[in-house]
Amino acid sequence: MFGTLTLRPMPAFEYQALDADGRTQTGVMQADTPRAARGSLRERGLNPLSVQAVREGAARSGGFGSGFGGGLGSAQLALFARQLATLVGSGLPIDESLAALAEGSEGRMRALVVALRSRVMEGSALAAALAEHPQAFPALFRTSIAAGESAGRLDQVLRRLADYAESRDALRQRVLLALTYPILLSMVALAVVTGLMIYVVPQVTGVFAQFGKTLPLATRILIAISDTLRDYGGWILLATLLLGVTGFLAFRRPLLRERFQAGLLRLPLIGPLLRAVDTSRFARTLSLLTSSAVPLLEAISIAANVVQIEPLKRALNQVAQRVREGRGFARSLAETKQFPPIAVRLIQSGEISGRLDAMLAEAADHQERELDAALGMSMAALGPAVILLIGGVVLFIVLAILLPIFDLNSLIK
Repeated sequence: MFGTLTLRPMPAFEYQALDADGRTQTGVMQADTPRAARGSLRERGLNPLSVQAVREGAARSGGFGSGFGGGLGSAQLALFARQLATLVGSGLPIDESLAALAEGSEGRMRALVVALRSRVMEGSALAAALAEHPQAFPALFRTSIAAGESAGRLDQVLRRLADYAESRDALRQRVLLALTYPILLSMVALAVVTGLMIYVVPQVTGVFAQFGKTLPLATRILIAISDTLRDYGGWILLATLLLGVTGFLAFRRPLLRERFQAGLLRLPLIGPLLRAVDTSRFARTLSLLTSSAVPLLEAISIAANVVQIEPLKRALNQVAQRVREGRGFARSLAETKQFPPIAVRLIQSGEISGRLDAMLAEAADHQERELDAALGMSMAALGPAVILLIGGVVLFIVLAILLPIFDLNSLIK
């Protein structure tokens, strides 16, 4: 007779206001109307300058920075999951937890949380609300939360997601930190040697040309390189840039990228490092998903998406197909011959004992320990190798300049 009463969530408004000290304050708040929003701001001692409704789907646009989630950085996702896990674990309902989280957030994150709360207040599950923002929350995040909601373990799943995001960010930071020193050293060395060849060497070797005698071979090579860099340096730089752009565009083609990465995997030092990074990433992701009660087949398909090396990703797709046909997971991994034997053995042990999630985490830890050891050894050898290479180049330049000087008497005669 009276129809169905539908609860409508309050819309969100972005505001800009002045506080008592004349400073501009910005943020996002919820209210029934723009007038109510202005009244709420005045009650807080703020003088509203502008109040605008948050456009539907604004928080789901591609405006979030790139990172672990394709829109949110791993640190932001970890903080979001950790804080929400604490609030949910304390017994607060999801909508109140999101409201509390929005009060402590700023900028786009606050707009995103407000949008999530609006969907939850409409009756949507948290995972369904997250699914409307795929550029901010990856499939791994959404699927784990959906499984956690179904199993009544949302706070535990959120804590695991936070741990996962933090561990993945830590792994990335370790790799970048290990590569920073040799890369910077190589760039500085290249700049110094180029400056010597273009500006210093011509001034010194120009004196020898006045004698009209045949110069030593090393000196002639040095002069030829110096003249080439000085006369065609701009063209060489342009050709290098074009070659880099061409290589980047070619690398985007799956077939060429897979062949190139397959070649890298066969290299004695780089191959094991790349394999360890992706194996650790896959095992950690799969451990999170299986511990969140996600079915194994679905978990394998999702975890395969975090793998960056195409041959390994193709091997995992084959593993998923074999598991779908009823074959064992560890056996299917071993048959690809793409993954470290120790990791496969640990996974096999977990599969037999019924502790697959725990052994996957152990496999990820083992691969990360091996990666840290390999990075330490590689960087310990790479730094001196770069220094020796630079020393060899400088020695060649010095000898090429000194040889005519040693023979200066014969050149004058």
